[in-house]
Amino acid sequence: MPLKQNRKSFFKTLGIIGAGTFLSNNVFAKRDLFEVEKSLASKRSLRVAHLTDIHVTKGKIPESGMANVLNDANNLSDKLDFIINGGDAIMNAASLSANHIKQQWNVFNNILKNENALPIYHCIGNHDIFSWALPDKNHAEEKHKTLIEYGLQKSYYSFSKNGWKFIVLDSIHGRKSVPGYFGKIDEEQFLWLENELKNTPSDQHICIVTHIPILAVCVLFDSSNNSNNSWNVPDNALHSDADRLIELFYRYKNIKACLSGHIHLIDHVSYLGIDYYCNGAVSGSWWKGNYKQFAPSFSTIDFFEDGTTKRANHFYNWKVA
Repeated sequence: MPLKQNRKSFFKTLGIIGAGTFLSNNVFAKRDLFEVEKSLASKRSLRVAHLTDIHVTKGKIPESGMANVLNDANNLSDKLDFIINGGDAIMNAASLSANHIKQQWNVFNNILKNENALPIYHCIGNHDIFSWALPDKNHAEEKHKTLIEYGLQKSYYSFSKNGWKFIVLDSIHGRKSVPGYFGKIDEEQFLWLENELKNTPSDQHICIVTHIPILAVCVLFDSSNNSNNSWNVPDNALHSDADRLIELFYRYKNIKACLSGHIHLIDHVSYLGIDYYCNGAVSGSWWKGNYKQFAPSFSTIDFFEDGTTKRANHFYNWKVA
């Protein structure tokens, strides 16, 4: 018998079995139907743009690129509620002069002021902070200077919108050796996070924002992380305390999504009920085109009343006309 006829017979039989199940267990079938209808009817609570790794500096291409991405985000036909800046707003504060770093921040803040009309929430990235390539510098003092540029009181904080809570963490932990940072949250921040989760109502959905990914597959393909047939993911590419954080998150079923950047690549990992989105880079390969397989981009995330999320990647026109 041809395959098409087999398929037809199969689905016909399946329909008879389904009808029989419905008749024999009407309550169960109605419950399933209700769950499907409920899922289909879930309303969107928020639409957010995640712009990460802008790496702006003085120059025609990066300045035009940042202006273009903000224009695209602000003028989407399906309007946004706000923007999350995922960190690494400026090209590099690692070891440059104070005047050069200030110049980069002036470019970032001026373009943001002129091209953006949406609320924006900032997350600190490693390139935003002076001294990571200088082990003798005071990391805490330099991080405070970054907070001033972002207009933040603390490097980690939370805010709530339309039934969702957003918890913005500070991934960048300093050490006295090059590259001078690795992905982690310190003990004080971890205790704060525990209390924040504990004090959030169980029916309020949560999205975690970090610069360095807590969990991502794309870190395997960044740089040269495979040598001698062995994968080696450095702690400045992925949170070194990922296992501890995942264990904590598992206790709170209302944590639904985590957003990150840093790697300049795009992936989506679904693990233990949480969607981990690594959302590429506005600057792509630091304003030189694609980084590996990914062009400069930003992401939009739809947050729904039932706790689900949906991401879309936008590969905008970053080139100078």
